[in-house]
Amino acid sequence: MTVTETRAMLAQGGDRGASGHATAPRKRRYTEDQVSLGRVVLRTLAGLVVLVVFILPYLIMFFGSVKTKAQIRSVDPTYFPTEWHWENYLNMWSTPETPLPQNMVSTIVISVFATLLVLAVALPAAYYTARFRFPFRMVFLFLVIVTQMLQPAVLTSGLFRQFAALGMIDTWSAMIFINAAFNLSFAVWIMHSFFAGIPKEVDEAAQIDGAGRLTVLFRINLPLVWPGIVTAIVFTFVACWNEFAASLVILSTAGNQPMSVALTKFVGQYETSWHYVFGVSIVAIIPVVVLFMLIEKRLVGGLTAGSVK
Repeated sequence: MTVTETRAMLAQGGDRGASGHATAPRKRRYTEDQVSLGRVVLRTLAGLVVLVVFILPYLIMFFGSVKTKAQIRSVDPTYFPTEWHWENYLNMWSTPETPLPQNMVSTIVISVFATLLVLAVALPAAYYTARFRFPFRMVFLFLVIVTQMLQPAVLTSGLFRQFAALGMIDTWSAMIFINAAFNLSFAVWIMHSFFAGIPKEVDEAAQIDGAGRLTVLFRINLPLVWPGIVTAIVFTFVACWNEFAASLVILSTAGNQPMSVALTKFVGQYETSWHYVFGVSIVAIIPVVVLFMLIEKRLVGGLTAGSVK
């Protein structure tokens, strides 16, 4: 067999091999595409199931808020209202059970000022504990986190006696201090971790350029830890907005009570205005939902910061 014939045979074999190998990967790719598509479909279905599970209670509340009391208490109730009574959202603000407009103002004032107080105290505390080594530093941080184990519901009697001695019973100031105290530890710890993640060389470089300690904190460090600050603000505000136990004990005047306490006024011993309960619940969650929508990106960045190096 000549060299030319050998080369021709090898070429033919190579072509067959090439064609044979080309067919197998094509089949494998087709199979992998099917598997990938199946996974996408399964994940989508799982996501829809989770969405329905979480959204369904809110849909029930919404549909109940536009029904009449008779429709809700019917022996044969339906999920969807037969008639849509949008006037429920107007009538609930003037019900005799509670002054709902004042309750909304009380909730906003207590939540906003308690959050600002937490931010004013936790920010320098977190910066100092992250930047300086002082005696009993770890003991201090441990005591801070221990306070997170205590809840207002457990300490209501002690809080009542303390603020009664101070003459602050049935005041917004008392609830501002209580909410700030019980959310301070979380804010300190989360901002402490963000400050600790900033290299000290950044502060030293700024001080070499003539910046003071406050300038370093507010103009150098704050922009770098802003996601952590936003996270602390959101969680503190939501916790203050939803606080119930201490408000029920400390605030006795109906107009001073927040929405969480005012909601219970529609639940009576013999009769419950469920259409107003649902309506007030929907209105109460709207500000929190709007807050999350406005700062979603920064909140996600604060929760995931440091997870990837």
